[in-house]
Amino acid sequence: MDSFNRFRIWVLTICLIFQLGHGFYLPGSYPHKHVVGGLLSVKVNSLTSIDTEMPFSYYSLPFCKPPGGVKDSAENLGEFLMGDRIENSPYRFKMYTNESDIYLCKTDSLSADQFKILTERIDEMYQVNLILDNLPAIRYTQKDSYTLRWTGYPVGVKVKDSYYVFNHLKFKVLVHKYEETNVARVMGTGDAAEVIPTIGKGSDVPGYMVVGFEVIPCSTTFNADSVKNLKMYEKYPSPIKCDPTSVSVPVKEGKPIVFTYEVEFEESDIKWPSRWDAYLKMEGSKVHWFSILNSLMVITFLAGIVLVIFLRTVRRDLTRYEELDKEAQAQMNEELSGWKLVVGDVFRAPTNPALLCIMVGDGVQILGMAVVTILFAALGFMSPASRGTLITGMLFFYLILGIAAGYVAIRLWRTIGCGDSKGWISVSWRVACFFPGIAFLILTILNFLLWGSHSTGAIPFSLFVILLLLWFCISVPLTLVGGYFGARAPHIEYPVRTNQIPREIPPQKYPSWLLVLGAGTLPFGTLFIELFFIMSSIWMGRVYYVFGFLLIVLILLVVVCAEVSLVLTYMHLCVEDWKWWWKSFFASGSVAIYIFLYSVNYLVFDLKSLSGPVSATLYLGYSLFMVLAIMLSTGAIGFLSSFWFVHYLFSSVKAD
Repeated sequence: MDSFNRFRIWVLTICLIFQLGHGFYLPGSYPHKHVVGGLLSVKVNSLTSIDTEMPFSYYSLPFCKPPGGVKDSAENLGEFLMGDRIENSPYRFKMYTNESDIYLCKTDSLSADQFKILTERIDEMYQVNLILDNLPAIRYTQKDSYTLRWTGYPVGVKVKDSYYVFNHLKFKVLVHKYEETNVARVMGTGDAAEVIPTIGKGSDVPGYMVVGFEVIPCSTTFNADSVKNLKMYEKYPSPIKCDPTSVSVPVKEGKPIVFTYEVEFEESDIKWPSRWDAYLKMEGSKVHWFSILNSLMVITFLAGIVLVIFLRTVRRDLTRYEELDKEAQAQMNEELSGWKLVVGDVFRAPTNPALLCIMVGDGVQILGMAVVTILFAALGFMSPASRGTLITGMLFFYLILGIAAGYVAIRLWRTIGCGDSKGWISVSWRVACFFPGIAFLILTILNFLLWGSHSTGAIPFSLFVILLLLWFCISVPLTLVGGYFGARAPHIEYPVRTNQIPREIPPQKYPSWLLVLGAGTLPFGTLFIELFFIMSSIWMGRVYYVFGFLLIVLILLVVVCAEVSLVLTYMHLCVEDWKWWWKSFFASGSVAIYIFLYSVNYLVFDLKSLSGPVSATLYLGYSLFMVLAIMLSTGAIGFLSSFWFVHYLFSSVKAD
């Protein structure tokens, strides 16, 4: 009970620190109260397209700029890494005040370069992303009898070799009357109200909260001469009709573009905690839930069968072996083949032991990062409302868990060396540099492609320096600290002695690498349906939010990887193949091969509209980075579970 109380206090303290440090409630952000007539400012994010996967700055196109100049909004590290560039915009509203026919600006005459870039962005189906009170603009379209939801709106449309820009925007802002609330009601917990004070207490000024932000883009005809003397935010001389089903005058080189907008406020029954439901209830959600449940049931059933058969087989062998006396055991060893004959070789050091320790250590670090991040996301601390927090959290947890990577790698290094800690500093350094080094190499190559394309997805040089400082000032020292503790910790004693002369491995019917490759199919079956939705959220612009299911799938994946590796290790030992170290790692790690093949399949069939070699290279580069991380984490699961099993198996046998 004392431990539970301590844990409770620890969690509440962290919540309080976040509240004081960042000024918003967890999970999500607290409601902002806007008085009637109060100014609402719209922000713009990067232009995005599923055809190129390369974001560009909003102001790279000839759009109207705000009167005070373009200013960057406060961004976190995750937003920069995701390519988000949030800036202010000229669009501004007054709370609960309907306005129509608002003139924004008339651009300069389009130059040849501006016209070319504008038409390219229209051809590549780029979307404009607007944000109001942290809510992205959402657009509704009708297809047959279905209503489709989209975030953002297209830059323009091409009709019969002519290009049309959506130069008039019709906004609808859904508002809900502000209600006095506290953290307990927002979070759904009762304890937090005692720690975090209520907001807006004692305020009698009526106000509203923004709970929805919709946009309808239109292409309308304007007389450029009639707006010569108009200033920004003045009323356009004639009424503007917004018909999203028709287009007007096409854009041409050497001609200006006139931009206008209108805004309508509507009171809604949507409550503040439910305002993101419209973004999360995208099409296919029923299929998503059904597929995940179906996958969980099938894989759990298969894993249960494998586990039962496996335990019965091992237990039967151990029971038969231990029931015999020493003479009978010796006679049995001479007559029978199997795992009992490799007792003197099963703990013989593998080839490249340092590399194995490094990969296992990095795998533990990545797996720990994934588990902690998904757990926090499932609890609501990294909701889609907080852009970039998921990537920032992953990076933070990865840096902190360097201590676990160093500890596991060095303790395994000492175990393989029978207690010799010589060279642990060198191994710790390589643990700290192996995966991050490969990641930086891939990101640098891809970054050069993004820089060449002038995309906002390119990581700025200053951010590169920050990432390097985080790597060498936090991750490397923590990994060395973990290695120090691993060098001081007692190594794992082998239950049997290793012979000086290695036993010859008899010829096998099937090559062992074939079994290793085939072993990855079951872990892949655990996550391939969930993988589709994750990749759709990354590459198709959909919002991923079912982190609770993802946590279940991750736990199931860990169990299946451990079982698959145990089964394969036992099969190799039964045919007197004592070289199980690397095979146990790649038995579960081979799932990465199938994920990469699935990524290629997704590129060919689902992203078939992806245009240009640069976009395809970016996709494959990021996929390779993801696959490497999955291979290290799943391989570490397989190896550690197999090592525990082999140690348990041979410590249960009274062998000399």
